[in-house]
Amino acid sequence: MKQTNIIAGMLLSVTSCAGNAEENKRPNIIIILADDMGYSDAGCYGGEIETPNIDRLAHNGLRYRQFYNCARSCPTRASLLTGLYPHQAGMGWMAAADMQRAPYQGYLNNQCVTIADVMRSAGYSTYMTGKWHVGSDRQNKGAVKDNWPLQRGFDRYFGIVEGATNYFDVHYTNDNEQHQSPTDGSFYFTHAVSDSASTFISRHDFDNKPLFLYLAYTSPHWPLHALQQDIEKYADRYKAGWDKLREERFKRQKEAGLFASDAILSPRDADVPAWNDMSDSLKNEFAMRMAIYAAQIDAMDQGIGRVIASLQQRGELDNTVIFFLSDNGACAEFISSGKRKQLDGKVDTYESYRINWANMSSTPFREYKHFTNEGGIATPLIVHYPKGIARQLNNSFTSDYGHLTDIMATCVDLAKATYPATFKGNNIVPMQGISLTPNFKGNKLNRTKPVFWEHEANIAMRDGKWKIVTKTKEREQFDPSSVKLYDMEADPTEMNDLSKTEPARTAAMYAAWNEWAQSIGALPLDTRDYGERQRAYKRVINGEFDDNFGDWGTHCGENAKASFAIETAQPISGKKSARIDIAQKGPKPAAIRLQWVLRLEENENISLGFKSKADRNTKMFFRVERNDEPQIKLLDKEINLSQSVENHVFNNIKVDRVGQYRIVFYLGNTDGSILIDDVKLIIK
Repeated sequence: MKQTNIIAGMLLSVTSCAGNAEENKRPNIIIILADDMGYSDAGCYGGEIETPNIDRLAHNGLRYRQFYNCARSCPTRASLLTGLYPHQAGMGWMAAADMQRAPYQGYLNNQCVTIADVMRSAGYSTYMTGKWHVGSDRQNKGAVKDNWPLQRGFDRYFGIVEGATNYFDVHYTNDNEQHQSPTDGSFYFTHAVSDSASTFISRHDFDNKPLFLYLAYTSPHWPLHALQQDIEKYADRYKAGWDKLREERFKRQKEAGLFASDAILSPRDADVPAWNDMSDSLKNEFAMRMAIYAAQIDAMDQGIGRVIASLQQRGELDNTVIFFLSDNGACAEFISSGKRKQLDGKVDTYESYRINWANMSSTPFREYKHFTNEGGIATPLIVHYPKGIARQLNNSFTSDYGHLTDIMATCVDLAKATYPATFKGNNIVPMQGISLTPNFKGNKLNRTKPVFWEHEANIAMRDGKWKIVTKTKEREQFDPSSVKLYDMEADPTEMNDLSKTEPARTAAMYAAWNEWAQSIGALPLDTRDYGERQRAYKRVINGEFDDNFGDWGTHCGENAKASFAIETAQPISGKKSARIDIAQKGPKPAAIRLQWVLRLEENENISLGFKSKADRNTKMFFRVERNDEPQIKLLDKEINLSQSVENHVFNNIKVDRVGQYRIVFYLGNTDGSILIDDVKLIIK
């Protein structure tokens, strides 16, 4: 297969250190994580999508009816990797912003260890392929690698450190180096992730070390990108519409034993029209959206088949624990960009399958990714372990519920590892989950503590059969009176709110949730939307270049030559300065520039300062101007540069109109090398 040859060429040879015979008795461990896949999409959880390899794991393993993620990509990945609640690992929200609170800093902190850290300390070789998304977006843009996979316990890595990508045109990371994917049509990211995993398995020295592999797909996360032969398999299947197919999924779920015969299917979302009320053109459009989405899952399943085959070829399938789950519920986000709007799954499109099909993927639940109703946090969990799961449990379900934090505890148990109290000089938060291994023998879990959630002020708590939950709309105040109570054994689809008939229980559970939220720093709750949080973070300037050029814009136009670098040998102050080496100045100052874009509000006052130094006496311009109308300037100063460090301060700059502004160093008419540092921004 051409794709396999590409990946084999990308990856360096795998090396292992000698171990001992006792280590080989411990199982290999593989965690497979799908991205934005709904609870009912896989065939073994009711779906009509062809997933024979995922189904094979289920039919020869153990399934969970109720297993929980953390409602969103970054929090889930942080919790899965560390065995902690996301906030305890620094990932209470997303990698897109440091919200200036430790639980919401947007990257893994130093008070946690990853499963890879723990497995490696127990003698495992540790590999990862796919999506990382637990490092700061700003740091990623600046190529700050402190929180990349190899710095957090993995021996080898192939994938993307960001949260999403074009499947055909990928800026990927191989270990600590970034590369551009081939552009000849031979590359498809889902297959690249699978093939890199297979390559790691095929080259691993199982005689000396057990293997730990974290296989984190981006499939089926938007954009809707798939190979034509896979799309064609589903081109007509979804013309039946979401109403009919949703009923069929629920019927299969009941027949399989996922739900009792008297379970209730949640009603179609009020924002989704009845299929038969739509025009034929809309039906065809939406049928194709779902066909491409299904093709993405199909491609992931094909890759899982190749991973299984690689284990079989090495004689290791029976001694390998494989977990399969998804990072959040179905994704109802509306995405539509790209050069073309035609729905064909190709490189220059960028679409999502919308709330219409997410409602079906969530079958039989309500809500989606972001929210803490079951549709947002319920995931399939399949555990395949021929040597460790009692044979009579194959193709069965456990009624115990589990949570992502249990994966770390289970891996520590299986690997006979020691979870550290300290690591690299830092105190480590204790594991929050429990081992799932009793379920592998048909025994019940001894869960003595509740499980908690908070994401974007959507809260929940599960304690035995009882669950409280709220849905909080963006930009609206959290309302404690909106807390609902459900009996998850009798009512797994959350159709019968018992908060009014059980007010004491509801109040007690909310008080327990509030105590937990206080203890991990989740309060006060933040209901700002994604854009508001990002805009607020851009007002926290990366002025000492700690994150290199993360979130700074650099520009070198025609007829100019310049390079932008981070000076660490002789910075002006601190550990880093920005260095601009100008080999050929441009025809005007705008030819070379360094800029920071942020939103400012009407009647705000800003103060700015920075330090500079040059290798010769020269000049530059420093301006604050409208980003879309640069002729409108709040500040316009010609700056004299010298070989001595100069400190520049500009106070009380009045903002007379709301909008996007940029703080710009114009360097195009300058010669030589310039250092800029300690850029300060105060907004009042």
